[in-house]
Amino acid sequence: MTDDITIEVPSADDWDAMVETLSDGFNEVWEPAAAEAERLPFEPERALVARRGGQMVGTAAIWTRQLSVPGAVVPTGHVTLVSVRPSARRRGILTRFMRQEMADMRAAGEPLAALWASEGRIYQRFGYGSACRVLAIAADTREVRLPARPDPGRLREGAPAELRDAMVKLYDQLYAQRPGRSERGPKVWDYRLADSEPFRRGQTTLKAIVHETDAGVDGYALWRVASKWENGVPDGEVRVLEVLAGDPAAYTSLWNFLFTLDLTRSTHLRIGAVDEPLQFLVNEPRRLHTGMKDGLWIRVVDVPQALAARRYAAPVDLVLAVEDGFLPENTGRWRLNGAPEDATCVATTDEPDLRCDVQALGAAYLGGTPLTTLAEAGLVAELRPGALAKASVAFGWHHSPSVLEVF
Repeated sequence: MTDDITIEVPSADDWDAMVETLSDGFNEVWEPAAAEAERLPFEPERALVARRGGQMVGTAAIWTRQLSVPGAVVPTGHVTLVSVRPSARRRGILTRFMRQEMADMRAAGEPLAALWASEGRIYQRFGYGSACRVLAIAADTREVRLPARPDPGRLREGAPAELRDAMVKLYDQLYAQRPGRSERGPKVWDYRLADSEPFRRGQTTLKAIVHETDAGVDGYALWRVASKWENGVPDGEVRVLEVLAGDPAAYTSLWNFLFTLDLTRSTHLRIGAVDEPLQFLVNEPRRLHTGMKDGLWIRVVDVPQALAARRYAAPVDLVLAVEDGFLPENTGRWRLNGAPEDATCVATTDEPDLRCDVQALGAAYLGGTPLTTLAEAGLVAELRPGALAKASVAFGWHHSPSVLEVF
């Protein structure tokens, strides 16, 4: 029964109640400073809350941002702050949230939804596909070296606030070059650079460094250090939030700096690209101690608009039969004509070349999950011989998708 539970759009005054609900749903305590940081990019008009009687029992929200996809940037609902109180589970609240959010995104002209999943099995039933995996690195810097290369630039360290303008400018120049990275407005940057104690977790304050040449800044890094000592011997850990560089010399210089900080013995990156260049730079890649897991999940909210919005690595002309049990508007046959320069997608009655459900389409959308792999998993069916291989090449991209942040 759900008739005693209402779904509403909150006001800004509901934030404290939302924090309480989120803390209950995630089994954690949000300290006031962390809650205030989380509030920075919050858009009340794009949030939803569930109430039972006078108590808030569920939350969900969207950040309005553009997402980089192969060859383009696309308005995408960034889904976040999703929670349901334990006492209100199994009442259909999450399903109602998902339906309303997707309806709102279609109305807003956002053909995609993106999120980080607390558990993947929660969101697959709503049509989300695992579209971007992330690489974690825990480098033993006593055993790993980077090549010594001529560097025409120099490093300049400063407080994040001092270097913010330079980092923002570079990010705006580069983020669209990699599928999976999201536009950052001022409030998102405020959140990214938030540095209260809850974010430090016993580590140093947030630190920043830029790499620059006479032409300007072409790379930056954000990091903290966790100080450790073992029997009087330094054993500190460098915790890297992100490294962004537009030039190989800048990339190498920044990582060399992060690998050689005094009193540290390891450097950790929680969210890296599966094709992170660092893996091919170091002299002993096994000592990077890499691991991979799911990162960004993509939900195609409007099939023809989403397929027409991105670009394709090779010319493709096919009819795709899509099944979507959650959004029936997406179910049908769609003729896709795509190329590196442009694309169109329209409804058709022609016989299909491939068949898939919307979850598989989301997994393939950013170009990091080959359609051939999904077919081997039984998630894509080839209906015309030869169509799968050509479509798989077209849906790929010259860069693997990569994310830099959790939202």
